[in-house]
Amino acid sequence: MTKGPQAPLIIQINRYGRTGLKDFSKNQYLPVSADDLKTRNIEELDIIFVSGDAYVDHPAFAASLLARFLEKHGFRTGIIAQPDWRSTADFMKLGQPRLFFAVSAGNMDSMVSHFTAERKRRTGDLYSPGGKAGARPDRASIVYVNRIREAYPGVPVILGGVEASLRRLAHYDYWEDAVRRSLLVDSGADLLVYGMGEYLLLQIARYIKSGRELQYLNNLPGTVWRSSRLPSSAIELPSFEEASSGKNAFSRATRMIHENLNPYTASRLAQAHGKIWAVQNPPAPPLSSAEMDAIYQLPFLRRAHPDYEASGGIPALEPVQFSITTHRGCFGGCAFCALGLHQGRSIQSRSQASIVEEACRIIGHPDFKGSIPDVGGPSANMYGMQGKDQQRCRECKRLSCLSPRLCKNLDTSHEMSVAMLEAIRKIPGVKNVRVASGIRYDLASADTSGRYIQALCSHYTGGQLKVAPEHAAPGVCLLMNKPGPQAYEQFAAQFEQASRKAGKKQYLLPYFMSGHPGSGLQEMLQLAQFIRDKVHFEPDQAQSFTPTPMTLSTAMYYTGHNPYNGKKVYVARSPKDRRLQRAILQSGLPRNRRIIREAIAEIGDAKIKADLAALLGRKGKGGEQGGRKK
Repeated sequence: MTKGPQAPLIIQINRYGRTGLKDFSKNQYLPVSADDLKTRNIEELDIIFVSGDAYVDHPAFAASLLARFLEKHGFRTGIIAQPDWRSTADFMKLGQPRLFFAVSAGNMDSMVSHFTAERKRRTGDLYSPGGKAGARPDRASIVYVNRIREAYPGVPVILGGVEASLRRLAHYDYWEDAVRRSLLVDSGADLLVYGMGEYLLLQIARYIKSGRELQYLNNLPGTVWRSSRLPSSAIELPSFEEASSGKNAFSRATRMIHENLNPYTASRLAQAHGKIWAVQNPPAPPLSSAEMDAIYQLPFLRRAHPDYEASGGIPALEPVQFSITTHRGCFGGCAFCALGLHQGRSIQSRSQASIVEEACRIIGHPDFKGSIPDVGGPSANMYGMQGKDQQRCRECKRLSCLSPRLCKNLDTSHEMSVAMLEAIRKIPGVKNVRVASGIRYDLASADTSGRYIQALCSHYTGGQLKVAPEHAAPGVCLLMNKPGPQAYEQFAAQFEQASRKAGKKQYLLPYFMSGHPGSGLQEMLQLAQFIRDKVHFEPDQAQSFTPTPMTLSTAMYYTGHNPYNGKKVYVARSPKDRRLQRAILQSGLPRNRRIIREAIAEIGDAKIKADLAALLGRKGKGGEQGGRKK
C-alpha cells in the first residue's frame, strides 16, 4: 500500500468533485417489489436478500452492500426488507430466486436490538421507519428462514450477518439465560456465512450457478455447515449438550474457538448437536486493498428507500450518510467486544486513492452540505496498520496486539492515517472532516512522532473526542483487555497539550462500563474515584455490560471463571447489584443517589459505606452532551 499523498488526487477532484461524479438521480434502487421487477423487465431474480433492517442504499447497511456487490458481478438481486413474518406473503413478493435466499437479522443481533442490558424491551429501533420498534421479530434469523421454508421448500437459504456470526456455534444467550444451539442448526438454513461475506457469497453464487449442489460445498473458509458425522480433519469441541450442562465444558469450548480465529493457523472445528455436527471452517483470509476498494466503489445512493419518506425515514442513516469507512477489523481484542469475532483481527484497509475518490463522489450528492462527519473504522486510528514481520502475525494466537502489553512486532506509525485525512481535507467542497467513531487512545500515544494526535486536535475533532477507557480498576481492565488508567491519563495530557497548541478548547468524551465480570463494589468505587479525581467528569452516558454471544466476557459472566486460566471471577448477576453498580458510575443523577442511600443502609462493610457516602457529596448531574467537566 502506498504511503503519503497520492498523485491522482487532483485528477480525481477534477473528475468527480467539480462534476459530482455520476449523477445520483440516474442510479436506481435495487428491486423491492413486483412492480420494480416489471418496470425493469426482470422475470426472475438470482438472489433475494431478506433483512431485518429497512432498505437503505448505503455501504454501512449490509443487505445493500452485499446485494450491490453481487449485482456488480452479474447477478440479479433484490431486497425484502423487514418482511411481515406473521405469514409467507411478504417473502413471496419478489418470487422464487433462481439461486438462493440470503437471510440476515440486520446490522445488529435482533435480541440486542430489542432488549436493554436489563432485559427490558426497547421502545425504538433506529434501523426501522420512524425509529419505531416492532418491525422485526425476536430471533429474526430463525423466523425468516422458517417462513422461507414454508413459502419455497427446497430453495437454498444462506444465513449471515452479525446475529449469525456470533451464534454460529453453541452460545450463551443472556435473554434466555441458557446455552442455545448453533444458529445453523436452530434455523435449518443450508449454510451459515460468518464474518464479512461479500466474496464468500460471490463464490457461493457461482458454485450454485454452475449446477453443483450446496450440500457438497464444505470447504469454503468463513462458513459453517452441517454434517452427519465428525469430519476426520476437524477438532472436536465440547458438544452442545456438554456446553449447556457443564460450565467447564462451555469455558473449554470458548477457549478453543478463540484460539482458532487466526485464518492462517486456525483448525476446522466441529461441535455435536445430538446427531448433527455443526462444522466451522477456518475464517476467511483478510481482504486485500484492491478487494476492499472494489466493494466501496459501488454506486450507492446514500439514501433510504423512498417508501419510508412518509413514515419519517430511517434514523440510523442520518449520522452515517456521508461517513467513510477506511478499513475493517480490530486487533484490540477487547474481551466484551464482538468486532474481532465478526470482522477479524487483521486490519483490512482501502487504498488512499479509493477513499479520496469516495469523498469526491460524496461532494456530488444533492444532500451533501460540506461536512464529512466520520472517517474511520472500528478503531479509526488502526487504518493501514500491520505487523512489521507478517509471517510472525500469521503464526500468532494472541487475543490482542495491545493487551496486556503492546506487541513489539506491531508498526504503530500513524503516517498513513495522517496522510489520508489530510488528502480528504484538501478536497475543494469539503468544509470539515471529523473522526467521530472513536480511536484507540493507547495506540495513538504509541505513535512516537506525535503527528497523529496533533492533527486530530487541529483538524478532525469537533470539540469532543470519543474514547473508551471502560474502567479504572487494574484487575478489571486486565480481564477486559483494556489499558489501565495510566494510559488514559497519558493520552488526556497529550490531547490537552495538542488542543492548546492548535488554539482550541476541546474535551474528551470517555465511556465507562458498569457490571463487567470482575467488577464488584470495590472496583466500581475505584472507578468512581478515578472519574472524580483524574477525569473530572460527570458521565451522563454510561454502559451497563451486556453479555452478547460468543465474547470472552460473556463466557466469564455465564461461568463465573476466566476461560483462559480457570480463575474465579466475580459477576454482578442480580438486577439489584447491576443497578447499584450503574448508580455508582452515575452518582450525580437523583434517581441513583436514592439507590446509593439504600445500599449504605444495607451494607455492613464500614469502608464501602464511607466511600458510598463520599459519592453523595459530589455535586452536579452531568451535562446534555454526554457529561460535564467539573
